[in-house]
Amino acid sequence: MELKFELNGKKIATVVEEDSLLLDVLRSLGCASVKRGCESSNCGLCTVFVDDKPVLSCSVLAARVSGRKVTTLEGLQDARASGHRVDTLEGQQAEAEDFVAFIADQGAEQCGFCNPGLMMNAIAMFRENPHPTEEEILSYLSGNLCRCSGYEGQLRGIQSYLAFKDAQKKGGV
Repeated sequence: MELKFELNGKKIATVVEEDSLLLDVLRSLGCASVKRGCESSNCGLCTVFVDDKPVLSCSVLAARVSGRKVTTLEGLQDARASGHRVDTLEGQQAEAEDFVAFIADQGAEQCGFCNPGLMMNAIAMFRENPHPTEEEILSYLSGNLCRCSGYEGQLRGIQSYLAFKDAQKKGGV
């Protein structure tokens, strides 16, 4: 079947099997940030945005995104490099660039395998709740499997990033 959708700001038309998972289609289109992990919707490694909402691409049939907008971490990182003039894409790109530096600063990237899914879910959290409590942050992280750390580095990175954003809004940075 022919599948048409928007991927990271670009119109895509591709032929897929009717039972293809979104994860497999995105990987075939070069989106390396979308990873296969548990294959049971429990690890968060395959998180992408569909119409700006986080979804687990391992549990979504590709046909379900027909005519919709899909954003991967590549889209959040490459918005300016790809020449997109859409303000929201540029803002999202800056959001991803800023946030990854805070995760790295806390040593929370270790092997890096879980980082794309963690970043996508954290960015969704920032958009939904710009002032989460520690408990709310940990609740968001609970859907992301990281075998390298106890999530302390990610928690510190998120808290540092949120403090930075608050200081920016107050004109302190």
